[in-house]
Amino acid sequence: MISEDILLVLPIIIHLTTAIITLFLRRHPRWHRPISVFGGVAVLASALLLFTQIQQYGIRVSYIGEWVAPYGITLVADRLSGIMVLLTSIIGLATIIYSLADIDSAREQYGYHPLLHILLMGICGAFLTGDIFNLYVWFEVLLISSFVLLTLGASQAQLLGGIKYVTLNLLSSALFLAAASMLYSVVGTLNMAHISQRLTDLTIEPQAIITIISFLFLVAFGLKSALFPLYAWLPASYHTPPAAISAVFAGLLTKVGVYALLRVFTLIFNHNNDLILNVLLIMSALTMVIAILGTFIQTDFRRTLSFNLISHIGYMVMGLALFTPLSIAGTIFYTIHHIIVKTTLFLVSGIVDRWRGTYDLTLLGDIYRHAPAISIMFLIPALSLSGIPPLSGFWPKVALLQAALAAEQYLLVLAALFTSLITLYSMTHIWSEAFWKDRPRALPPVEPVSSQDKFFFFFPVITLITLIILIGLFANPIMLLAQNTAHDLLNPEQYRQAVLSLTP
Repeated sequence: MISEDILLVLPIIIHLTTAIITLFLRRHPRWHRPISVFGGVAVLASALLLFTQIQQYGIRVSYIGEWVAPYGITLVADRLSGIMVLLTSIIGLATIIYSLADIDSAREQYGYHPLLHILLMGICGAFLTGDIFNLYVWFEVLLISSFVLLTLGASQAQLLGGIKYVTLNLLSSALFLAAASMLYSVVGTLNMAHISQRLTDLTIEPQAIITIISFLFLVAFGLKSALFPLYAWLPASYHTPPAAISAVFAGLLTKVGVYALLRVFTLIFNHNNDLILNVLLIMSALTMVIAILGTFIQTDFRRTLSFNLISHIGYMVMGLALFTPLSIAGTIFYTIHHIIVKTTLFLVSGIVDRWRGTYDLTLLGDIYRHAPAISIMFLIPALSLSGIPPLSGFWPKVALLQAALAAEQYLLVLAALFTSLITLYSMTHIWSEAFWKDRPRALPPVEPVSSQDKFFFFFPVITLITLIILIGLFANPIMLLAQNTAHDLLNPEQYRQAVLSLTP
């Protein structure tokens, strides 16, 4: 068995090493592609091994430099971290392969592959850190690399979207840092397990300060995850870069915010969260309803997908807000489903653009007649996103609705059902406009797609669609994994003991 210390740091180290090698070979871009793919495969292998060991042996902990918690930097991998790192490695590798056809040589020369691996490294670091300050550090790694990727190419739309993106995310980072500083002033530690222990052991809590701190974290992570009313940056930016970049952003970046909400409000503030949970209930309902209404006025393929992305963040936060074993399990299952489905839909939108030369739905049409395979590639994840059985989106949605009914949150149930109905409408609208109707007029010819590029476009999409179908068909083991993960989150003593077992 590989040492815990090595195994936990491998996803981070492999991405960092890949980024450094490709950066040093910046004058030889032809080497970027095989090195990038090899790095993605190696991370997937390490993530699979890490997830397997978590399932077999429980929580894995690594103390960097052998400084035990809470004095040094600690990496922790429980079931939730293992799931998220594994999903990141799958989406990362799929995006890298897709990029071989989607990303032009100019962007590659300007550092696309190093930046992508730095982004993926930051995501893995955020999922594995056991330290609240280092979570902030990894968020900054994400922000810097994602901003450069977003604006790589320097078109006017990219720069305008990038300015909104970085401005609001810098505000989120400032609030996060302020909240972490205030929390440290109260408990005197930054290790999340130690913070949880200190807050649990406090006999007289500074209630007002803890409430303020928890709200600061809520706003900071709400911005990261694009919760209502904090989501304006997302639809202004996610439709501007190449499809490969949009896809990895849509699949993973907002989920880092959802993960942070889950981690902080189950581990740190789990004993003092009634007010927060009520606010989260309202925010989740408004996120679902307001964002999905935004799809009615969209004519751009990716902007429509962006508003759908925002609205479905509401489902994940809904499960956290209900704070029951079933609802948390539903959130985890829904997150697994949504990462794969939303990445797939953005990748398909890029294929449509490559074949037709536009994302404008009013100019598209007739794809089903001429490219039925591409149409099916859209239809399956679109139906899954809408919650059509037996695809992957149906089962977690049922779990969340059952949890809401059990909690007698009937307005929340109505909001979730309404969002699901409008999601189906928006997906059928895309299908009708882009794939089914006759094209209103001939578009300018586009460069033919080579057989090699077709493979790079289709292979990752078909692989992700296969996962969508398999998750739907084998929902029971996924739901069991989600329930076990939810049990761990709602009973954080095991996490605290694993991290602090060597603390003097």
